[in-house]
Amino acid sequence: MAFAASSSSSSLSFPLQKSCKPYPPTGILYGLPSTSRLRSPIRQIIRMSATQAERPGLSFESLPIKPPSHPTYDLAGVIKSALAEDAGDRGDVTCLATIPPDMEVEAHFLAKENGIVAGIALAEMVFYEVDPTLKVEWSQKDGDSIHKGLQFGKVYGNSDSYAGRAHSIVIAERVVLNFMQRMSGVATLTRAMADLASPACILETRKTAPGLRLVDKWAVLIGGGKNHRMGLFDMVMIKDNHISISGGITNALESVDLYLQQRNLHMEVEVETRTIEEVNQVLDYASRTKTSLTRIMLDNMVVPLSNDDVDVSMLEQAVNLIKQRFETEASGNVTLETVHKIGQTGVDYISSGALTHSVKALDISLKIDTELALQVGRRTKRA
Repeated sequence: MAFAASSSSSSLSFPLQKSCKPYPPTGILYGLPSTSRLRSPIRQIIRMSATQAERPGLSFESLPIKPPSHPTYDLAGVIKSALAEDAGDRGDVTCLATIPPDMEVEAHFLAKENGIVAGIALAEMVFYEVDPTLKVEWSQKDGDSIHKGLQFGKVYGNSDSYAGRAHSIVIAERVVLNFMQRMSGVATLTRAMADLASPACILETRKTAPGLRLVDKWAVLIGGGKNHRMGLFDMVMIKDNHISISGGITNALESVDLYLQQRNLHMEVEVETRTIEEVNQVLDYASRTKTSLTRIMLDNMVVPLSNDDVDVSMLEQAVNLIKQRFETEASGNVTLETVHKIGQTGVDYISSGALTHSVKALDISLKIDTELALQVGRRTKRA
């Protein structure tokens, strides 16, 4: 079975691939109407079909910007959970009370501020989970710029399918927008940071919303950044607490090298340094030992000044000491105001937790009466 979305500008396909592990039926209650051609109950319960009884993996090969890889992350499960927490045990009682079951509508995505749109592919997955007969068309794609007042997509039903599409659209609306607004906010800030940081590359961190690790990091990629490690499993990152517990930075590096060698593991290794002395200790260890170290983090070597400027002389000194023997990453005091100056020091990467932990959602709406929505938007300076 495949999820396909028709589009005026692109065509997306997400084949479901079987896994060796069983995936239990969800029994999620979304609250669709009763008079569909599928003869569903009064509040239709959406369950996985027999052909999908195993855990689905989603293939994103057709996407221009693919989500990052994760061995255990269940994106389909995240979508189901988001819909389930909204539907509760009754479904959408307001829809059931106010919208005729055979109502067909067309709803339009409306940008209420300028930014970078992200989450289009994820939105289509949400619509498909609620109602596979819905069609989605876009004039933009993930990573494109949108401006206030722009109608950049629409969702509607297929006349050959069962009724109840108005219900389906309204039920999916908030979950779709929650994902899109957050992802677009992350992508918008990332694009601004990435442009200013050049020639350095901008990275996020693990400071993501719980349960949304892949979603947040996907948004960073859409915005033009690069991903730091996905979690604790895919990169060794020796931070200050590891160093303190190990009895020093040299001991920590020795322990990591021994651990990887004994297990025949090959992965990137990064160590955090906070002083020039620690940088020299790392370089001394690497000069006399075969090490798996690949990157040195230069933490809080950007010093704030009283005039809102920053002093990057310590960072520059550290970069010059390392002399491209290892990748370098600046961290700490990274803002839109400071990132350009940091990027000019010769550092390879700049990491910012603010990309995901302090995200401002981009204002996007989904409207059936777009003319009235635009009138209200203009009145409130949001369209």
